[in-house]
Amino acid sequence: MKSKLGVAIVGIGGAVGTTMVSGIELLKQGLIDTCGLPLAGLDSDLIGYSEIEFAGWDLNPATLAEAAVSHDVLSLKQFAAVEEALASVVPWRAVGNTSFLSNIEGENFDGGMDHRDAIAQIRSHLAGFHERTAEVVVINLASTEKLTELSIPEFGSTEAFEAALDENSPAVSPAMLYAYAAICEGIPYGNFTPSIAADIPALMRLAETKGVPIAGKDGKTGQTFIKTVLAPALRSRALRVDGWYSTNILGNRDGLALSNEDSLASKVKTKHSVLRTILGYDVEDHIVDIRYYKPRGDDKEAWDSIDFSGFLGQSMQLKVNFLCKDSILAAPLAIEIARCLEFAKRRGEGGVQEQLSVFFKLPMTKAGEPEHAFHRQEAMLRSWLEA
Repeated sequence: MKSKLGVAIVGIGGAVGTTMVSGIELLKQGLIDTCGLPLAGLDSDLIGYSEIEFAGWDLNPATLAEAAVSHDVLSLKQFAAVEEALASVVPWRAVGNTSFLSNIEGENFDGGMDHRDAIAQIRSHLAGFHERTAEVVVINLASTEKLTELSIPEFGSTEAFEAALDENSPAVSPAMLYAYAAICEGIPYGNFTPSIAADIPALMRLAETKGVPIAGKDGKTGQTFIKTVLAPALRSRALRVDGWYSTNILGNRDGLALSNEDSLASKVKTKHSVLRTILGYDVEDHIVDIRYYKPRGDDKEAWDSIDFSGFLGQSMQLKVNFLCKDSILAAPLAIEIARCLEFAKRRGEGGVQEQLSVFFKLPMTKAGEPEHAFHRQEAMLRSWLEA
């Protein structure tokens, strides 16, 4: 019998990907509960967690069991329970381009293919996966690519993008190739990374035309999640934010990718975007800093120092020190995004899925500014699920 949902992950061998697969397997075995899965308690028509299976691409050819050992997210007891299942998942050959991602090495990719051949390979993988699942969703968990400008002509229309593919344009990134391939296959696509992908105008229009649900970008897991909760609270009390200093240290593969300045620029851009929209004004001293610190591994630490003014012009401060586990926060959100995208397709809702904004730092919209305030984003999602 076919599984009801196949989740094809770009970067399946990373810490978040292996945690997703492990978590669902542990749920199937009844060894964990649904703590951390934000949509688990809802009475909805979303696909059940036990009806999900996984496949995907990675630059590293190691099985997911080997990858999970290196990430060290699971407890020994949990790993023993899922080792056999993880060992059965071998990543497909990925599409890579070192000009977009220079810090992550791997041998399981084809860097010499032209864009059309790469797209054909991705579509072939997806079609084969679809043969054993009722529906497929693609989730991008790959390491962050360098910052790319949305305004270049190749991205402005579907016709221009198609021409860029034919000409093997160096402006087209691997993330865009995966998004394009998924949309052409009629498969929903979610971008959990800060990389430019389905959010270029050409692919947004293509998804709308073909009726394929898309969502993104950059999963809102830790510091930005806290920021989008605190900022509306400060605004509601008419407290003016004078400065907000945010810094992060992390030592996993995502952190290594972000030690490259070009990739870091993509991440900082998405993290910078929230305050002005929520507060209604620019915070002059809004500083975001991210550092790769290898000893920390997947245990990320985020510090926030907030300076704000109140009645009589008096100054106050708020300090937050968030010690979190990156993949433990990220994996459940990526699972829920996949379930929601499948649900959107089942309901015939194509194009950008703004109701999924609660999961992202820089939510995609069909037009205009995104909603960033967490409580409003959550209300959007709940209203859509209950409709």
